[in-house]
Amino acid sequence: MKSLLRVFSFVKPYAGIAVMAMFLLFGVVVADLAIPRLTQRVINEGILKQDLNVILNTSLLMLGAAVLSALFSIGNTLLSVRAAQGVGTDLRSALVRKVQTFSFGNLDRIQTGQLLVRATSDINQLQMIVQMSLRMLTRAPLWMIGSVIMLVLTSKTLALLLLVLTPFIWGIIWVIGSKARFLFFGVQKKLDKLNQVLQENLAGVRVVKAFVRSDHEQDRFKQANSDLMGENIKVIQLLAILLPTMMLLVNLGIAGVLWFGGKMVIGNTFTVGEIVASLNYISYSLFPMMMLGGMVGPLSAADASAARIWEILDSIPEVEDHPGAVSVEKFHGRVAFEDVCFSYRPDCAEPVLSGINLIAEPGQTVAILGATGSGKSSLVHLIPRFYDVSDGRLTLDGQDIRDLPLETLRGQIGIALQEAVLFSGSIRDNIRYGRPKATENEIITASKAAQAHDFILSLPDGYDTQLGQRGVNLSGGQKQRVAIARALLVRPKILILDDSTSAVDVKTEIKIEDALENLMADSTTFVIAQRISTVLNADKIIVLDRGKIVAEGNHTELIRSSPVYREIYDSQLGDGREQHG
Repeated sequence: MKSLLRVFSFVKPYAGIAVMAMFLLFGVVVADLAIPRLTQRVINEGILKQDLNVILNTSLLMLGAAVLSALFSIGNTLLSVRAAQGVGTDLRSALVRKVQTFSFGNLDRIQTGQLLVRATSDINQLQMIVQMSLRMLTRAPLWMIGSVIMLVLTSKTLALLLLVLTPFIWGIIWVIGSKARFLFFGVQKKLDKLNQVLQENLAGVRVVKAFVRSDHEQDRFKQANSDLMGENIKVIQLLAILLPTMMLLVNLGIAGVLWFGGKMVIGNTFTVGEIVASLNYISYSLFPMMMLGGMVGPLSAADASAARIWEILDSIPEVEDHPGAVSVEKFHGRVAFEDVCFSYRPDCAEPVLSGINLIAEPGQTVAILGATGSGKSSLVHLIPRFYDVSDGRLTLDGQDIRDLPLETLRGQIGIALQEAVLFSGSIRDNIRYGRPKATENEIITASKAAQAHDFILSLPDGYDTQLGQRGVNLSGGQKQRVAIARALLVRPKILILDDSTSAVDVKTEIKIEDALENLMADSTTFVIAQRISTVLNADKIIVLDRGKIVAEGNHTELIRSSPVYREIYDSQLGDGREQHG
């Protein structure tokens, strides 16, 4: 339960509310425990002695205690809900803040569906437990302790029955609780899988329909759904044993009170009122254990959920600001790779990139070519420190980028990826995502350079057109142009275009290139492209093969010196005989 206990650190901001809720709960318990004692008085001093005043006065006291208990309980519920909702809100915020600090390496190991389950189902479990802790989980021990004290004061002999029953009850709770926690881990994992399949199904619905794979996807979902059902049935079957067993023990306790108490009443050492009070108190003593037994399922589920939440919150981002990182106010944009090696595994094992030596001077356009899997995207992802180099170093204006604050470094970089990610909201808000205070003229200038202005104006609401999730109401080429405009608007010293015109026609692509030459003349630009026509005018062309630079130079130099580059050129633009000279 260590993981679950750690969650209660989030209750600190609501300590005042929590204390007040528990104070009201204490009032509920006191009022409830007073009723059996008052019942004893009604029987012994009112009914048996036929004293109507005692019956009336005591009944009014019992009514008052019941009303107070109800009022205190309502107040406790309202405060508990407020505290629990606050804790849930703070946990979700903490989870999102933590995820925002993750590097690409962290996110490579955690699927989106898993994060969604943690931010919703898992946190809802914890939120419920916090609320129940300020109500039932606190009320049950108070009720039990108070009842035991009152039972001892009423009859020490009958109180001994609890010494026999209590170890059995707690033993059952502990055994079943331990097994239930393990099973709830399985439930949440199956829920992760279900969420993942559902997310893929919805996101890829067009592909599913295009390839007539609806039956296949239905079978995948059915399997994941059945697996989740199976895990839930295992948990429920286990918990189904608990309450009937505990009820049996409670009924044995009540039978014991009637047996031994009845003998004492017959022997004139006990009164009828005392045996009624004792029955109530032993029920009050054992009933909280039943309540706690009923909480085994939710507690086990919450403990499993807490462990999953802390797995995220305790994760250390692979890329962080180094101690002593110093911000720089002005950059020129000189990027240098110095014998860089990069691997997704420790110590540059199975390197994706190796022996990379590359210099990009301010204002230069560096194009990167290579087959799929050659390491093109990995190379440019090192520049904004989405990943850290495994060996060697990467510098900006001669300074190791690891010695720069991440915010400063990434503030100098504009990036547009092949998969253009847009957010729900207006097109204007998407373009100015990196510069929320950009003027309208700046937005239009960036959009014109990205060849997006004309198609945006053709939309019903122009720049105020609302986009669906991930820009679903735009075509692939339109999304890419909006993403390029977004990157240009920040006026970066380093611009990275990672195959970001793959869905754009050649004519539009040429217009974008011409606009970039003017707008980004002072910036260092890295362009990854599949079409060689995109890179013909680059100042420097890099050809990657299996993570190594196999050719470097401009088009004229490479067409003469690099068989790999010449092969790419010939395959796309002809035999290239005129350039071979």
